Amino acid sequence: MPVPVASALARVVAGVVFTLAAPASVFAQQLEPRFYVNTPTGINSLLAGYSYTEGNVASDPSLPIDDADLRTNSAVLVLARTLGIRGRSSKVDVVVPYTWLSGTALVDGDPVRREVSGFADPRFRYSVNFHGAPALSMREFSGYRQDLILGGSLQVTVPVGQYDDSKGINLGTNRWTFKPELGLSKAWGPWSVDVAMAATLYTDNRDFLGDGTVSQDPLYSVQTHIVRDFPSRAWLALDGTWYRGGRTTVDDVSRDTLQRNARLGLTLALPVARHHAIRIYGSTGVSTRTGNDYDEVGLAWQYLWGRDFPR
Repeated sequence: MPVPVASALARVVAGVVFTLAAPASVFAQQLEPRFYVNTPTGINSLLAGYSYTEGNVASDPSLPIDDADLRTNSAVLVLARTLGIRGRSSKVDVVVPYTWLSGTALVDGDPVRREVSGFADPRFRYSVNFHGAPALSMREFSGYRQDLILGGSLQVTVPVGQYDDSKGINLGTNRWTFKPELGLSKAWGPWSVDVAMAATLYTDNRDFLGDGTVSQDPLYSVQTHIVRDFPSRAWLALDGTWYRGGRTTVDDVSRDTLQRNARLGLTLALPVARHHAIRIYGSTGVSTRTGNDYDEVGLAWQYLWGRDFPR
């Protein structure tokens, strides 16, 4: 394998790894370092991951749930592909989560216990880099060095996950969700900083506890990551996110559910072979007004392949 291509391959494994992953919990709180980094076109990614969460971690924080003590074990499968659109690098990905949930909470003031397993709502996303990340083949990518990248994405959540309208706690949310986002990534040698700003928009859930209706205001979020690359092509990121909004109305009655929360986390990515990489990550709530306040740890494995990938 020529040295430039080998170097590019190492950067692809280090760069693509897990930027497409997402925990099975509420995706407005996702911590995704390096999502807008450049990668060669025509690269396919298959990811399998596991995460454990504990605390107030209902799948839908808009619901009238209080004093939640819930635990989830979640498996996630992610399939993604990088593309070149009019000379710009882009990618598409689909996330399919499966979750086991158990614990107790107050639903409209009544104590309930819930144990359930099944598919949560799948998510589809398209992203494109507008500046600083041209569409490149694997060989062309060997000469690429990042400076400033600007990009955007749109994620859509489809309401086909497990949902029982007689229960207050579910894995699916029974409503569509749309999340447009703008992001940037700036590199200084082995260091880089990522910033992303998003708005999460919700349709109504018209089957809450039988015939109730839940509506929710947009939830606005900002996340940032400080990333350090290492000569081994591993990288470590300090992650943070802050989000505000999302006040809910249940059957035309406004609830005191304005979210004004913050989370911190760490992500370690390790390329382990030509086509393989792993990630270890964790996060915790550091400031919570209402909504999800939980701890999370996870581990994931990723396999990469493509037409230009050396065998």
